[in-house]
Amino acid sequence: MPTVYDVPAEALIKAVALEIKKLNKITTPEWANYVKTASFKQHAPRDQDWWYVRCASLLRKVYIKGPIGTSHLRKEYGGLRRGSNRPEKSTKASGSIIRKALKQLEGEGLISSSRKGRIISAKGRSLLDKISTKVIKEQFPELKKY
Repeated sequence: MPTVYDVPAEALIKAVALEIKKLNKITTPEWANYVKTASFKQHAPRDQDWWYVRCASLLRKVYIKGPIGTSHLRKEYGGLRRGSNRPEKSTKASGSIIRKALKQLEGEGLISSSRKGRIISAKGRSLLDKISTKVIKEQFPELKKY
């Protein structure tokens, strides 16, 4: 059975985002249309469903790198702040967005907290494995043998 490691990340995150959108407890906050995802960004995301994509991406990262905390996830989603005459400097992403998304995923039962950070729950692991199998069968028939 294929797992998250066998599927290209972009295809898996899109499929998981569509599945997460159907869940009850994961909803886009009212402020999500106006906020930037990091201090080094110039604009807010243009995609209307960016919250679900971020939740799906967080779920995948917790699956692969868990147990993982908010601080490490801020580094993962960080980038470079570009100054006009200064050299580029790495900057972390918004911690509030990551925390609120993780709380919603916890409320749905897809991840759980531990002393060392967030870990994937059995329900979350099963959801990601089912979706990765479905993605491999539908979009990547050449990877079916793996």
